[in-house]
Amino acid sequence: MKDRWRPVQIIFAGKAHPADDPGKRLLQDLINLARDPQLGGRIAFVEDYGEQLAQYLVHGVDVWLNNPLPPFEACGTSGMKAALNGVPHLSVLDGWWGEGFNGKNGWAVDHDANSENPDGSDAEKIYRLLEDQIIPLYYQMSETGIPLEWVRLMKATMKSAASGFSARRMVKQYIEKFYSTSIKNALED
Repeated sequence: MKDRWRPVQIIFAGKAHPADDPGKRLLQDLINLARDPQLGGRIAFVEDYGEQLAQYLVHGVDVWLNNPLPPFEACGTSGMKAALNGVPHLSVLDGWWGEGFNGKNGWAVDHDANSENPDGSDAEKIYRLLEDQIIPLYYQMSETGIPLEWVRLMKATMKSAASGFSARRMVKQYIEKFYSTSIKNALED
């Protein structure tokens, strides 16, 4: 985070459930970390996360990091919206990312629930991916100063999300899986 040639800024946003005391403590720790002057503003916590703030985030971030504790990811609609805006993902294979990840549109963290320390294992995998793949790729520029491989990744992200996660696909899937069978059964009766 303090690398002057390849700096990273992390923006945290979200809310803890009112009954989630450990989650509240974690958010308080993040807020305190964001205030640390040694980090020079490289960590930010944005309060009151809601639809308006989500709109700004999905338009303006470079990597969408999502690390839910499987199988508790609700659905991932904010991640889908980010992908439609060309934001590659780094996520645990839960929620929509389990279906959406194709190896060309971001990075997947293989959560090991049987690990002695699943959270620590996930964190180590995330750090490795960031340090070894994501940050170097982000800062890799062509001779003309354009991050061609990053742009390719962004396009692949938009393409996979637009075709795979749309109302059209949903309706088609419902027709094929449910309505066709219902109509066929009704006609047979």
